[in-house]
Amino acid sequence: MKLLRVPLLLIGLLMCSQGFADTAQQQKMTTCNADAKTQALSGDARKAFMSNCLKATPAAAEKKLTPQQEKMKTCNADAKTQALAGDARKAFMSTCLKK
Repeated sequence: MKLLRVPLLLIGLLMCSQGFADTAQQQKMTTCNADAKTQALSGDARKAFMSNCLKATPAAAEKKLTPQQEKMKTCNADAKTQALAGDARKAFMSTCLKK
């Protein structure tokens, strides 16, 4: 009986996590519906609006770069503008990333 508890617990946790994933999509659907209603859209215009609205990603969900990723991006850009390759690029990147 005790061996059955762990798999049941894991299944329960998995099912609960699925419920949290749905709430974000449901909230987005509610917002898009409200926007379509305030614009008094109907028919094909409403379908097109809803499609675009649901596909859009919110600005807060955009991926932010970490400071290390920002530094890597800057060093890569600098190495590219200097047209560095091979060992020269390796040495440049190493010193640039250590700064």
